Amino acid sequence: MPETSTKPYLIRAIYEWCTDNGFTPYIAVFVDANTSVPREFVKNNEIVLNVSFDATSGLDMGNEWIGFSARFGGISRKIDVPVENVLAIYARENGQGMAFPVERSVPETQAGTERENNPPPKLSSVESEAPVTVDAGDDHDGDDEPTPPPVSRIGAKKPSLKVVK
Repeated sequence: MPETSTKPYLIRAIYEWCTDNGFTPYIAVFVDANTSVPREFVKNNEIVLNVSFDATSGLDMGNEWIGFSARFGGISRKIDVPVENVLAIYARENGQGMAFPVERSVPETQAGTERENNPPPKLSSVESEAPVTVDAGDDHDGDDEPTPPPVSRIGAKKPSLKVVK
């Protein structure tokens, strides 16, 4: 019998810890073809999702998938995330939680083809058409230190803090 991963159990444990302590649980997810999330909110193949009671409906945290409905811009969306794609679960308020390694599998033949088709970029020198000169102004007196801007006393007050109750 194959051994089951501890990852889904740890995710559920930290989720429960967050909710028991009044924190907002967030999950960071690696987005690939198996992940069903609103793509317009994905950055660098990652998305962070609020999985609190208030933000989700029908939350199901299984051993293979995490599924729920959530509103994005007022529109209800169905979210399905493979547990293997969860990068981290943490409390929004203090950042405490746990990060997980995610296997970003690319078939070996595809990885080799991509390397052959896209060689690494190279730097080369470019000839300038005309030299660029910067005029420092006529008031340069040879002093290396910049002169401070003039201070206006009109309407100047000392900085202060105001107590707001």
